Amino acid sequence: MQKTAIYPGSFDPVTNGHLDIVERGLKLFDKIIVAILTNPGKKFLFPLEERRAMLEESMKDFSNVEIDTFDGLTVDYASQRKAQGILRGLRALSDFEYEFQMALMNRHLYPPAETVFLTPKEEYTYLSSRLVREVVALGGDVTGLVPEAVRARLEARFRKLTHPPTR
Repeated sequence: MQKTAIYPGSFDPVTNGHLDIVERGLKLFDKIIVAILTNPGKKFLFPLEERRAMLEESMKDFSNVEIDTFDGLTVDYASQRKAQGILRGLRALSDFEYEFQMALMNRHLYPPAETVFLTPKEEYTYLSSRLVREVVALGGDVTGLVPEAVRARLEARFRKLTHPPTR
């Protein structure tokens, strides 16, 4: 039986830390479904279609990774996809309390899926999508922290936001 894990997140944008977690997860699972949470009430830098395109481009070398979208509870999606695992990354101790509570609730709601916590490579332990957006917004360089195609999209997006076209 193929072991499948769901790796849920907003991925706004995908970082090299996310890619590292997927690579590590593939040592434990036969297939990983990177599941982009759709949340109409939340404001994202990139629309869903663009986040999906960035993930597809970034994960193209992984034959056993699928990119999908979902809304609602992660465990409902995991059940629908018959997943045995929910993959989560832990960067720091501060992530643990929230993630631990979520894992316990997920186990209560959908016992067949185990939550698996993975830590990224040390150079990505401080990395988050939010931090990447902030650095680029302030003119910083995120080379090596996100896939190159994502870096280019980020810079283009912030150029548009800071220098809107004139009429």
